[in-house]
Amino acid sequence: MFPGGGQPDMQQLLKQAQKMQQDLLAAQEELANARVKGSAGGGLVTATVTGTGELVGLEIDPKAVDPEDTETLADLILAAVRDATRAASELQAKTMGPLTQGLGGLGGGLPGLPGH
Repeated sequence: MFPGGGQPDMQQLLKQAQKMQQDLLAAQEELANARVKGSAGGGLVTATVTGTGELVGLEIDPKAVDPEDTETLADLILAAVRDATRAASELQAKTMGPLTQGLGGLGGGLPGLPGH
C-alpha cells in the first residue's frame, strides 16, 4: 500500500494502544481492590462495595433491628447499598473516564490486540 511510509506510524499506534490497554487493566484492578461505603438511617445500616460495585460488606446497627418491622430494615439496607453503588459509580467515572475518553472508536476492543 504505502511502501516504507506507513509502517512506522502503524507501529506507533499499536504501541499507544497497548499502553492504553495496560492503563485500563491497571485502572480495572484498582477499582476491583477499592472499597467504598454507603449508609442509610443516619448510619444504622452501612454497605461496603468494591469500586466495581460488588457488595462485600453490610453492617447493621442493632437499633435498626425491630422484629415487628423488618420492612423498614429492608428499606434501609436497599438505601445503603444504593448509596454505596452510587459512590462506586462515581469512583469508576473518576478512574476510568480519562482513559476511556481517548479510545474514540475503539470502544473497549483493546483486549484483543496482538501481544496481549
